[in-house]
Amino acid sequence: MIHRSNFFIVTGGPGAGKTSLIEALAMLGYPTVEEAGRRIIREQKSMGGTATHDGDRLAYRELMFRDALDTFERMSGESGPVFFDRGLPDLIGYSHLIGASLPDALREAVAHNRYNPLVFLAPPWRAVYGHDEERKQDFAEAVATCEAMRSAYEEAGYALAELPLVPVEERVRFVLERVQAGGAAVTQSGDTPGSMPKTTDPSA
Repeated sequence: MIHRSNFFIVTGGPGAGKTSLIEALAMLGYPTVEEAGRRIIREQKSMGGTATHDGDRLAYRELMFRDALDTFERMSGESGPVFFDRGLPDLIGYSHLIGASLPDALREAVAHNRYNPLVFLAPPWRAVYGHDEERKQDFAEAVATCEAMRSAYEEAGYALAELPLVPVEERVRFVLERVQAGGAAVTQSGDTPGSMPKTTDPSA
């Protein structure tokens, strides 16, 4: 088993401000890993491929899986905090979301490649949600995706800290305070032992 306590994941549903947070952390000089799904969709469209969320979803999952393994290995030389826009356990959540069984290779990779035990969850936020060329899900699917990711990470043994619904600068402070504490912070998921009840309303 490989433990990378300096690897911090930001997960959640689409359109919840994950990318803005990751970009803000990159501007501060932290190593970051972009969300593979959006890049894969762009690449597939440019080459006429069908491995996308609205096409061959299993092929899309396989490409994301390979990318997650590659980036975990590629960033292993970093000694300071590294921020990932999604991680390997996201693919468990995605599998549940599309009703697909979990490949043994995915289960093994999630168990073997461990990030910091504290994961940041961007909850659904209607005020900032929007569509673009890669994000075509409606808000209801965004909420369902967030809950699928919440369950997947708890299933994989991670604790979750919900990002507050505040401007990105305040979210950066929220994250860095917990990173500087080594990931030891009070979390906000009602299902994780020792955590607080969820504090956000997806319908807000």
